[in-house]
Amino acid sequence: MERKFTEKLNIWKNEYINIPFMLIGARQTGKTYIIKKFCRENFENQIYINFDENDVYESFFEGSLNPEDIINKISTFLGYKIDIENTILFFDEIQKSERAINSLKYFCESEKPYKIICAGSLLGVKINRYTSSFPVGKVRIEYLYPLDFEEFLWAMKEDLLSDEIHRCYEKMEPMNKALHEKALNLYKTYLCTGGMPASINELISKNKDIILYSNDIKENILTAYIADMSKYTTSSEAIKVREIYKSIPIQLGKENQKFQYKVISSNARSRDYESSIEWLIQSGIILECNLVKTPKMPLEIYKESKIFKLYLSDCGLLMNLAKISITSMLNDVNMLYKGIIAENYVAQTLKSKGKPLYYYENNSKAEIDFLLNIDDEIIPVEVKASDNTFSKSLSAYVNKYKPKYAIRISSKNFGISNNIKSIPLYAVHLI
Repeated sequence: MERKFTEKLNIWKNEYINIPFMLIGARQTGKTYIIKKFCRENFENQIYINFDENDVYESFFEGSLNPEDIINKISTFLGYKIDIENTILFFDEIQKSERAINSLKYFCESEKPYKIICAGSLLGVKINRYTSSFPVGKVRIEYLYPLDFEEFLWAMKEDLLSDEIHRCYEKMEPMNKALHEKALNLYKTYLCTGGMPASINELISKNKDIILYSNDIKENILTAYIADMSKYTTSSEAIKVREIYKSIPIQLGKENQKFQYKVISSNARSRDYESSIEWLIQSGIILECNLVKTPKMPLEIYKESKIFKLYLSDCGLLMNLAKISITSMLNDVNMLYKGIIAENYVAQTLKSKGKPLYYYENNSKAEIDFLLNIDDEIIPVEVKASDNTFSKSLSAYVNKYKPKYAIRISSKNFGISNNIKSIPLYAVHLI
């Protein structure tokens, strides 16, 4: 599958290759695949070391962390001398070895041309709870998210449609009606599969027929996530992490989507769950969207850190966790929850573009789904799952704060009216 992330790898290869590259992301987002493919296509020799597959690899980092000593141990184990000039080393699931992470500092500082790239499913959690001194400034850190809708179109061999969406977005002119409907139908399909590579591959294997698609793929991913919660946390924390994760569909289904601990349990308190929420955020499997009551720049300063909404990192997984059937989504049954899935889709798309997530609320009377910093302007963004786009909240916000423009995401075609840009749901990745 073609991924936009490859460009970041190419930039590293051409400009920063002396600095070890660390890829962080949730399980099943395609980290191992994309790095292996990149290594094969760009380096004469590749060495793959997966700390989760063989415990012996951790022993190479015991004692001296001198890069030459480590490479000599790996060479001896493999049975041949590593040509460091033409070889890249890929350390996968590196979160299992804190000393391996520590060694990245010395690889970075070495005058020899070591080329190190590493990844891990829970690296964010590991770094957040690091007991040693993390090699800040000695590692180039990047994040990988599920495929966005444009990457989904590429995987579906709909490059021409993707190009047309881009053209209409740039000109802000309506797309041909038939193409608009085709794009909306593909968007609905994406909501059902989500952006996990294995899920999209399942659809492709079924001749791109969503009716033949098996939800078992996503169920297996959810099972793996739950297993990680037990494997990489204490037993008491694992219970809290699972409770939070499983409560998210209920939290988003409330009239007020603000995360409420009482939904988990009547006795739940923030002090008992804060670290568990942070674990889920750092793992990359949930996204935090903070409240901003005063929309001023910079938004990060004005956010309410204790008031937030939580989304899943993938809309397809939310479909499964909420037990929403594919047929109900395709047939527009239960429009309330279709709106919630659409909002989650927008959140994950914005996050994959590196945008922090904020929302606005004014005394619970008016709520704006997202606030974005675009060219140093605060732009309100409203999300609608259908073409019914009337909204008192957006009108009230525009009248009060006079933004340069506003964005309404819905099933309506491209256009501009009353200083509000209408962006179809299938074009969110272009914002």
